[in-house]
Amino acid sequence: MTEYIGAVDQGTTSTRFIIFDHKGDIIGKDQKEHRQIFAKPGWVEHDPMEIWANTREVIQGALEKTGIPGSSIKAVGLANQRETVVVWDRNTGLPLFNAVVWQCTRTDKICRNLILDGAEEGGQDRFRKTTGLPIATYFSGPKIRWILDNVPGAKKAALAGDAMFGTMETWVIWNLTGGIHGGAHVTDVTNASRTLLMDINTLAWDQEILSILDIPRSGLATIRPSSDSEFYGRTTDDGPFKARVPVCAALGDQQAALFGQTCFGPGEAKNTYGTGCFLLLNTGTEPVPSNHGLITTPAYKLGKEPVVYALEGSIANAGSLVQWVRDNLGLIKSAAEIEALASLVEDNGDVYCVPAFSGLFAPYWRSDARGVIAGLTGFANRSHIARAVLEATAFQTLDIVNAMNLDSGVSLTNLKVDGGMVVNRLLMQFQADLLKVEVIVPRITEITALGAAYAAGLAVGFWSGTEELKAKWAIGTTFQPAMDEALHKKGCAGWKKAVQRTLNWVE
Repeated sequence: MTEYIGAVDQGTTSTRFIIFDHKGDIIGKDQKEHRQIFAKPGWVEHDPMEIWANTREVIQGALEKTGIPGSSIKAVGLANQRETVVVWDRNTGLPLFNAVVWQCTRTDKICRNLILDGAEEGGQDRFRKTTGLPIATYFSGPKIRWILDNVPGAKKAALAGDAMFGTMETWVIWNLTGGIHGGAHVTDVTNASRTLLMDINTLAWDQEILSILDIPRSGLATIRPSSDSEFYGRTTDDGPFKARVPVCAALGDQQAALFGQTCFGPGEAKNTYGTGCFLLLNTGTEPVPSNHGLITTPAYKLGKEPVVYALEGSIANAGSLVQWVRDNLGLIKSAAEIEALASLVEDNGDVYCVPAFSGLFAPYWRSDARGVIAGLTGFANRSHIARAVLEATAFQTLDIVNAMNLDSGVSLTNLKVDGGMVVNRLLMQFQADLLKVEVIVPRITEITALGAAYAAGLAVGFWSGTEELKAKWAIGTTFQPAMDEALHKKGCAGWKKAVQRTLNWVE
């Protein structure tokens, strides 16, 4: 019987299940979107039950489309939107509240108070030495605190030991492996590191930070390797696989993409262009502290091997900015149309768009920043705005790369890219022009799911090791820098002015 590896890719806007063969090729997949719930300005929520239902449906859908029985799936790995958090009742299996999404800014007051109370201990960076992270609304710990403080019955359930906390891979794994009937309550080091609650040096929950945030340890998941031959658990016979399939790998989506791009050596980097934009640089087995607004984060941990770390730059809005132009401005009818519209003009006409819808993430970390479209004159038209929207993602990436070069002391020689936006050739060429390096799109673009599959396959011996995986990686398309230096300087100067407008916003 031919065997395969399955990967659940639980993203910000949809959930996918993809089946891979031994060559790393896609045999089949299914995908389903879920609702984005905007209860108030700056608030973003998801329905955890909808996501779990969608997970079941896409697994069943991919198996049905391919005719592959669930018993032929040798192992399952998960990649997931990070920082998005769920609190649920361990007895009923029901969420106590909607999932609070990574983009959500409702914890701004909690974060401000943490910063003010710790002014003498580093302010926004008071936990950075332990967690690798600044205090920001982005991370999960303050979101858990908000739920416990604001959802009726949540604090009581937590104190009684009846509440379970977890990011999305924890929620999905618990349900896949039995739920209230003995589901595994686990998280991997990459996801645990995004909560603001884990010590990235010891890979354990930090009791001092838990006490400061008043979060009971009893509700948190057990921290496990990203690829674990001892398995997190097995799927149930009455679940979507109709078989006992090992669930043995989990990675936050951006770490999964780094793994799928086979960036296994220090100095190798990738950038994912999805809802947001996330650039990770492998720094090896020692964490590299950032002095320029980046995140120090675990990249992955394979079984009992030492954890591998990365520097990361996180951008909140990339593909979501294109969706905003489609849905809120009506300049395009589909996201794919933006490239053709932007191509009608030779440049941005001195128009710049800074999409600080949830504040600015790295390297600024300003939750009070607000988005702007700057430089408008009577000359500007809808094509200039479309081009400025695409260029915003490339300019934000340049900010990250500049900070990364300063922190690591190593300049990029190329950049591996993935995510839905890499099909946009105008954007990819502009990115190569700005960075002045080759931009490389891999042959297989479902890199996030592939990374989760690779990690699961390694856990069960489906693949022999990282060297075999590296040999499978192949180039699809490349883009070479070709921008005139004067235009480069002009564009960068205009972008910096536009960013300053967002930082000067006064509520």
